[in-house]
Amino acid sequence: MSVKIRLTRMGDKKSPFYRVVATDSRSPRDGGYIDLIGTYNPLKNPAEIKIDTDKAKKWIADGAQPTDTVRAILVKEGVLEAKAQPPKTGKQKKKEA
Repeated sequence: MSVKIRLTRMGDKKSPFYRVVATDSRSPRDGGYIDLIGTYNPLKNPAEIKIDTDKAKKWIADGAQPTDTVRAILVKEGVLEAKAQPPKTGKQKKKEA
């Protein structure tokens, strides 16, 4: 079983609120989950993030893979370190110019 740390959507229409959960990668987005790690409310200014860092570190140590959005949230909260950007190749440099 492959475990992902991802967001599950809550809240009303046009007012999303998310839970950060550890879940089986094959389960639907809003389906059941294994463990609730925290919450994320993008409508507040600044966005309100509440993460149980101990649970998040435990799941990552056990091999759970965070999605890109959750990875960004965990980096912002200091649970993970930011990924180093790979060096740009010749093709990428030409496209920018």
